[in-house]
Amino acid sequence: MVASRLPYKILGGIVPCPGGWLIVPARLAGVTVVADEPEVVKTLIDVLEFKPKFDAAAIYATIGFEDQPNGPYRACDLEARELIGWPRMVAIKPVPSRAALNAATRAEALELEPWLTRDDFRRFKVLRECERELQPFHQRNFFAAHPDLTFTQLNDDRPVTSSPYQQDGVLERMALIRNKIPGLEEIITRTPPPGAGQVHMLQATALVWTARRAAGRAMNRLPQDPGWDSSGMRMELVR
Repeated sequence: MVASRLPYKILGGIVPCPGGWLIVPARLAGVTVVADEPEVVKTLIDVLEFKPKFDAAAIYATIGFEDQPNGPYRACDLEARELIGWPRMVAIKPVPSRAALNAATRAEALELEPWLTRDDFRRFKVLRECERELQPFHQRNFFAAHPDLTFTQLNDDRPVTSSPYQQDGVLERMALIRNKIPGLEEIITRTPPPGAGQVHMLQATALVWTARRAAGRAMNRLPQDPGWDSSGMRMELVR
């Protein structure tokens, strides 16, 4: 099945989760968005080969790495942190260099990037998957995004200060999805598929909004003129 021949566009909101990757697929026909059944797939390759093919997918993943240590944050991460503000800016995680990701031992990685924490090392599996599997041509359809950037935009560009791991934060994000993304509110009340939790459902559903903007080429890039890494990947975040 070829997405471009369908009478609608295929969108996706994608986030990493304990079971692998949660995908919330949706169909865009005119101005109407209708979500399909959420699904957890095991690997990023499964995401990239998902059928029907995405016309636009917003993925909570790191795309583009510095080859050597150049500080914990890329330009797009710094702009995102400034936009989101305190306290949610801490959700924009630092990004290690390829050299650190491919280091033989944790000690060697720490020698290269002394700022690395246990939490950072727990993210290495997903980061290595992104560094290994994503290629420049994927950026035609897959756009690096962050749920906190999306929720900030849904909140009329005002930072959402609550935590998605607390009840008030869950309710606030549910209200933003319900009010700003008609057609998706039913998804966030479902039981998450095995391997994902409620927070992942909220994040992936919200990212469908960013995918919709990307499909219409109406998204904003951070930075406006993104840099490129040595493999030809744009180092950016979109919203």
